[in-house]
Amino acid sequence: MKDSRIRSFVKGISWRVIATTTTMVVAYVLTGDIEVMLATGAIDVVAKLVFYYLHERAWGRLAWGRAVMRAE
Repeated sequence: MKDSRIRSFVKGISWRVIATTTTMVVAYVLTGDIEVMLATGAIDVVAKLVFYYLHERAWGRLAWGRAVMRAE
């Protein structure tokens, strides 16, 4: 069974919410400051989006681990 695109999108969004909330909770526990918590959450979302994009682009340049499909 294959997931639909919308299901994959919603899973990605729900994971991002969980991951950012975790980062925000850790920031709050360490600092006790709501402003630091919110700023950390905002930075987390943007930074991880940028780094994920760069990671994907870098892996896209590598041939390692790819199988060549032959046309028959």
